[in-house]
Amino acid sequence: MGKPWVVDCRAVGSGEAALKYLAPYVFRVALSNNRLAGVVNDQVTFRYRVADSKHTKRCTLPAEAFIRRFLEHGLPKGFVKVRYFGLFSLGKRAVLAQVRARLTVAGAGGAAASTAPLTSSATEEPQPIAYCPACGAVMELTLVLLPTPRSPPCRGA
Repeated sequence: MGKPWVVDCRAVGSGEAALKYLAPYVFRVALSNNRLAGVVNDQVTFRYRVADSKHTKRCTLPAEAFIRRFLEHGLPKGFVKVRYFGLFSLGKRAVLAQVRARLTVAGAGGAAASTAPLTSSATEEPQPIAYCPACGAVMELTLVLLPTPRSPPCRGA
């Protein structure tokens, strides 16, 4: 049935290096158009940065080899790029600022600060977040639609 699967889960640091490596693939494409220097006679030239020295170099590859390398950096099936939804959407800037302020206070003051409401005082009524663009009335939350999972359904173990 093949070789047994061995998982080596030793700690190798804080994960900062892995995050620095993965961030460009999560938030944007691996190779943007401005890094393409030219295409001449089925040869693609692009710029890249050497990690150790931070110097920019050029690489010229046959078109097929370039496409193969480029496709290696695509997200696997089922993965999606990070978009700005929820707290990171443009309409939620005020709420995001409140959450960031709470996290800053919670990080400095401990767990007691994390139970405080998102308003300036616990005795005040929470401020409405959204208003109707047509009439200006306060909008009420009546239903929350949860995202549907994009992965296949789990089968019984």
